[in-house]
Amino acid sequence: MDLGIAGRKAIVCAASKGLGRGCAMSLAAAGVDLVINARGEEALEATARDIRDATGVTVTAVACDITTAEGREKVLAACGEPDILVNNAGGPPPGDFRDWDAADWRKAVEANMITPIELIRAVVDGMGRRGFGRIVNITSSAVKAPIAELGLSNGARAGLTGFVAGTSRAVASTGVTINNILPGRFDTDRLRSGFAFKAQKSGQPAEEIARAAARSIPANRFGDPHEFGELCAYLCSVQAGYITGQNLLIDGGNYPGTL
Repeated sequence: MDLGIAGRKAIVCAASKGLGRGCAMSLAAAGVDLVINARGEEALEATARDIRDATGVTVTAVACDITTAEGREKVLAACGEPDILVNNAGGPPPGDFRDWDAADWRKAVEANMITPIELIRAVVDGMGRRGFGRIVNITSSAVKAPIAELGLSNGARAGLTGFVAGTSRAVASTGVTINNILPGRFDTDRLRSGFAFKAQKSGQPAEEIARAAARSIPANRFGDPHEFGELCAYLCSVQAGYITGQNLLIDGGNYPGTL
């Protein structure tokens, strides 16, 4: 399918690996020029080279911390007038809520709620004036089915979800859509760090915990970041212009509800 976005410009945050990289690669395959961001310069530059070699699009790598005002300014300056924004940031660490203080909560909210809101605020009106915009926020399946040890993420991402519910509808008539993708368990560093945390608490080998987790998913496997990227690219397409304010769960059937 031709997604109709060749020649568009996109910002993809936290794109050096994992789900962000999957989104960047799929958008590039559709002909979108990219500004990609991550904190680690070496991994980011390697990803930029891989995408250029695979697709031939223009890729600008901006190594910075997107959760800071300075980092956001650098990324926005590198893109000019983005047509697409993919918000993404590493989730806060797992743990027991009894151990988290106000500073832990502020850091989580800054990264997973305030940062995407600030980026949306910076680009949404320009998108609206040009009559086209696609904003995709990578959140978590925990928004729909909270995970106890990910309380920091549950809280911060739920706040972003509430913000998007109202804002997406306020700008829908301008040609801008805003949606959230809620990933379940994907084969990423984030997933493996979670298994390591559980292994430390339980004394079980992390590999054993991972195998059991995969078997518990109806699809009997973890997701591939490429699958995630393809969904993101579709939501950024011209065909997806009537989809906005939605939370799209992609989890291999793991969530057991009907809604």
